[in-house]
Amino acid sequence: MRNFQKRTKTLVVCAITVLFSQAVSAQGTDIPTSIDKKEFNPATLMWYTTPVEKWEDALPIGNGRLGALIWGGVDEEVINLNEDTYYSGGPYSTVKEGGYKALPEIQKLLFAGEPIKAHKMFSRNILGYPVEQMKYQSMGGLHIFYGEDLKATNYKRWLDLSRGITGSNYEIDGVTYTREILSSHVDQTIAIRLTASKPGMISFEAELQGTRNGSHSNYGTDYFRMDGENENELVLRGRSADYLGIESKLLYEERARFANEGGKVSLDDSRIKIENADAVTIYIVAATNFVNYKDVSADQAQRAKDYMNGVKGKSFDDVKSAALKDYQSFFNRVDLSLGNSESSYLPTNERMASIQTKPDPSMAALSYQFGRYLLISSSRPGTQPANLQGIWNPEVNPAWDSKYTTNINTEMNYWATESSNLSELHEPLFKMIEELTDEGTKVAKEHYGAKGWVFHQNTDLWRVAAPMDGSQWGTFTVGGAWLTTHMWERYLFSQDEEFLKRAYPTMKGCVDFFMDFLIEHPNGKWLVTSPSNSPENPPAGPGYKYFFDEVIAWEYFTTIVYGSTIDMQILKDLFKYYVEASDILGLDKEYAKKVNAARDRLVPSMVGKDGTLQEWTEDYAQMEKNHRHYSHMYGLYPGNVLSAKRTPELVDPIKKVMDLRGDESTGWSRAWKMSIWARLYDGERSLRIYKGYLKDVCTESFFAICTGSMQVDGSHGVTAGVTEMLVQSHEGVIDLLPAVPNEWGTGQFDGVCVRGGFELDIKWKDSKITSVEVLSKAGSACVINTKGKTKVTLDGKEIKTKSNKDGSIEFETIKGKTYQITAL
Repeated sequence: MRNFQKRTKTLVVCAITVLFSQAVSAQGTDIPTSIDKKEFNPATLMWYTTPVEKWEDALPIGNGRLGALIWGGVDEEVINLNEDTYYSGGPYSTVKEGGYKALPEIQKLLFAGEPIKAHKMFSRNILGYPVEQMKYQSMGGLHIFYGEDLKATNYKRWLDLSRGITGSNYEIDGVTYTREILSSHVDQTIAIRLTASKPGMISFEAELQGTRNGSHSNYGTDYFRMDGENENELVLRGRSADYLGIESKLLYEERARFANEGGKVSLDDSRIKIENADAVTIYIVAATNFVNYKDVSADQAQRAKDYMNGVKGKSFDDVKSAALKDYQSFFNRVDLSLGNSESSYLPTNERMASIQTKPDPSMAALSYQFGRYLLISSSRPGTQPANLQGIWNPEVNPAWDSKYTTNINTEMNYWATESSNLSELHEPLFKMIEELTDEGTKVAKEHYGAKGWVFHQNTDLWRVAAPMDGSQWGTFTVGGAWLTTHMWERYLFSQDEEFLKRAYPTMKGCVDFFMDFLIEHPNGKWLVTSPSNSPENPPAGPGYKYFFDEVIAWEYFTTIVYGSTIDMQILKDLFKYYVEASDILGLDKEYAKKVNAARDRLVPSMVGKDGTLQEWTEDYAQMEKNHRHYSHMYGLYPGNVLSAKRTPELVDPIKKVMDLRGDESTGWSRAWKMSIWARLYDGERSLRIYKGYLKDVCTESFFAICTGSMQVDGSHGVTAGVTEMLVQSHEGVIDLLPAVPNEWGTGQFDGVCVRGGFELDIKWKDSKITSVEVLSKAGSACVINTKGKTKVTLDGKEIKTKSNKDGSIEFETIKGKTYQITAL
């Protein structure tokens, strides 16, 4: 809860706090010196001894809307720029009218054991058109040219998560050069400060360079112009690419202004030249004409000018101070300390190698905070939600178009939002979900003949909702349902009934669709989704084989089934959450009874002949032995259908699935496995997977890697995984240290949030809780398990508690009060 003024500290704790504050202060004012003296916090500082050689290792900054990747070069500094609304195309729809007419035949074919014929019918009749969607685009960036073959010594490059600032520092011929770079949400600018240890030593040329998609943009429609203006300003103007027959409607303008102190500034066409300056401040702004997914009528040029005018007359320190206050209002809410070792002070890339053989507990704390940093930097109220690459994409044809993939990746970006005390940053996702109901309602009617709204496995800036890419992926009808569970999680963490009232129509519309879409299984007992799939895993069973697919135009498999396990699990959660919301709000009680009755008929969790939890309604094997998706683990995490406590008979079948598929996989898959094993109370396995993640599928800059491509999902997933290892609250009880590994035996976790509307400060030693402070934000009854004898006090007076059979204690709370739990 980070409210130190209200706490009584012992002399020892005060001394430790002062020493730590001094270290953090040193980190904040002179990072190169703090690195040399090892007076920095290894849980919040990433640092390196060389510039990057590839963009995936560049360091990210962002203000929610404007993101940049910083390379830290000596001869040339590259700052790749992204703006969160810069996509190809313009407002469009992928609805295919009358598609629902083919649905009964598709369902008949699936029940008859003809999956490939069903697949082809789905492709021809129910896939959206165009089949693909629009691409997230790079807006180019600033290039600063210092000269060739410069020899730098004592080089350091860093990202300070505690301040949201990146920088570099090095010496050339006895002169020390320093850069500080940040992205300000307050001033909507990227601010760069260049200084030198001697006057008159800063000289360079700079250019704003655009990007163009020469291969996938209908013969290069995305042209740009590079100009200079006002002697000290560069301007980049352009449009995004046409794609798949969708005409580009997005226009953009990017500006960079150079303020030199001493020396000379001159403009030559599209290049700025700075000669012999003492210091230079650069402001970069950018804007598009995007208003919303249906409206692109804004004036991008005026927006960019307004942003630039907003920083005129402001010094770098002014901008930095405001940005720091804003950023730390989010970041400082949570502090995680797991202890340091000798390895903790190594350069970050060296730490990633060292941790494989030497303990370095604070590395996990650094990963935890990096995920929070990315969310603060890429998802603010009023911005777009974080996509596959957040707002850090320098490519015009990024992997998977850097869109919103919603058969796990987008959801993973937001798994830790509530628990990591960043609840407001969920807002862009909620807005996207609400916007998806527009096209989603049309898709439900035209593609399925159903009421309500439906959304599948991908969308883009324009909020299209039809199935896309191919039937291998497109039959995932529960993408919207999965997203909607995030709205319920917000309610569980906040207990905010006003928010629940807002979310209720969206939840109900999703339920409406599935109440229409579900059909009876041939056994007459169950209700199933049909068509369906278990992302993105091909079953091995009768009728399933490789074939040449006419949509994707290569030899591949089908995943189409009826009643995949993940569908059943997500709908069990959705229906349960809806029924509870109906009861809380006193709405639609008779309809809620019907929904609850339908939930009881959803296919139960079953164990296959090989002893594993079945992934499909039928007991199929799988074609891919080590498939990266663990879709039928949704019910264990992030869902709440399976449980080590409530469904113990399924624990061994779940573990067998996990063991058979192994610990290795893509970045986001390993992050997911961390949380799965934590929910099974195996912290050592979670830690082992985390170390493997760092070794194999993580960039030096802490981004996750998916089959060779950078993504942010795994970075966010690791944050969620660390949380699940230290605190869980999905079982109706706050469970402390449920999966703490031995290497994290002593630590402190301040400001973490749990369901029920509580914020905790947790301290432990030798893997045992020593004290907990509980801030009650909603006045709910607190049920908590510290796994030891404790007493609970309020304002120094012990209060009455109830002991439960599971070892937890329960006590009533008053909203706004902080309760102390002390181990006895």
